Amino acid sequence: MKRYHNQHVVVLGMAKSGVAVAKLLHRFGAHVVVNDKKPREETAGADELEALGIPVICGHHPDYLIHEGVTLVVKNPGIPYEAAPVAKALALGIPVVTEVELAYLISQAPIIGITGSNGKTTTTTLVGLILKEAGMDALVGGNIGTVLCSLAETARPDQRLVAELSSFQLLGTQAFRPQIGVLLNLYPAHLDYHHTMDEYLAAKLKLFANQTADDIAILPYDQPDVLAKCGELKAATYYFSKWQSVPQGVYVDGGDIVFVGPQGERDVLMAVADLSVAHLDNALAAALVTRLAGADKQSIAKVLSTFPGVEHRMEYVATIDGVKYYNDSKATNPEAASRALQALDEPIVWICGGLDRGVDFRELVPVIGPRVKAVVALGQTAPILLERAKEAGISRLIHVDTVEKAVLAASGEAAPGDVVLLSPACASWDMFPSFEVRGSMFKDAVHRLKTSLA
Repeated sequence: MKRYHNQHVVVLGMAKSGVAVAKLLHRFGAHVVVNDKKPREETAGADELEALGIPVICGHHPDYLIHEGVTLVVKNPGIPYEAAPVAKALALGIPVVTEVELAYLISQAPIIGITGSNGKTTTTTLVGLILKEAGMDALVGGNIGTVLCSLAETARPDQRLVAELSSFQLLGTQAFRPQIGVLLNLYPAHLDYHHTMDEYLAAKLKLFANQTADDIAILPYDQPDVLAKCGELKAATYYFSKWQSVPQGVYVDGGDIVFVGPQGERDVLMAVADLSVAHLDNALAAALVTRLAGADKQSIAKVLSTFPGVEHRMEYVATIDGVKYYNDSKATNPEAASRALQALDEPIVWICGGLDRGVDFRELVPVIGPRVKAVVALGQTAPILLERAKEAGISRLIHVDTVEKAVLAASGEAAPGDVVLLSPACASWDMFPSFEVRGSMFKDAVHRLKTSLA
């Protein structure tokens, strides 16, 4: 980081990562300018940065912002590479990175990096909890919670930095090298940003790009098409699987979760029946990561059997008249909804729908048929999801326009022993500012229903 002393650095995008990285670079003696396209009244942190002597430009991207004297551009992960200041920086040969690159450069703690289309937050949370249960000092952040560079600045060599990493963040890395890198899965997502699946996968694979034989890469054995595109990695490669044995890693055998070491040694970690985690593949990946990081199997089993879940991710809300209600608002694509539907054994009343991104949802038809008894749909995609449910043989199809009405309609369709599942299969932005708001509104509606029936 000393290379940036007295150098001109531009930070694009405020948010919490932009504020954190601007302060970090300022402490290292860089001449930092922060720029955000939003109006100043919508950019929290501007006053704080200016009090430190860091110039802040809001409301537009001025033409003079990027010039040949700039050494580095650090951009908010969500800013597209087509944005004018990013494109100009790249044309001038100026490196453009995200803050996780700087986190790697300053971290004394080894990094465990976890990415994938679905399940990142749950798996990252599980890994942190298991390591702590095993007496290991783990710091959890990145795409969830604390900005990674804020954790990395004070991290010690005896700690572990457990990072959830998005494809947006990884695309902006150059030297980033985790000691353990995990790719959970890969499904079509964020193609409005990455444009093609190959570009999306390439961003994810930057997680492994700088690893050596001293590092560990973990891959999903049940996605052979993804494995084939990963190629031969330099790191020692381990796998996790729900359906088949693996050369080395973790898999399910006769109802047990089994670890296979590099010499073929086998060790039963726990029984699948004892899991409290809704998604088995998340539990397998977390068990494998932590076992390889040195956690004992007792700690692994304890956390995986008591984990209450992460908010908005297969989150249990309440039981009302024998019906369980689950909030899976984070399921913003068909693959995530499919995983949620397949994770439940009970008959399901499925609440779905949201932003229309041109997806046809045909892959959900064989999943819906055997599991779902009724569908309640809302949002832009409601008509097409109800049509797919009809194709799957579902006769109880309900179209509503609010979450409150969805919960009431679902409760009317559910019988004791059923599950009402909010798992939208779509982003929230047609009706809500975020999936968190959507999930919170669902939970509020469920609690109001419970109160009204008490």
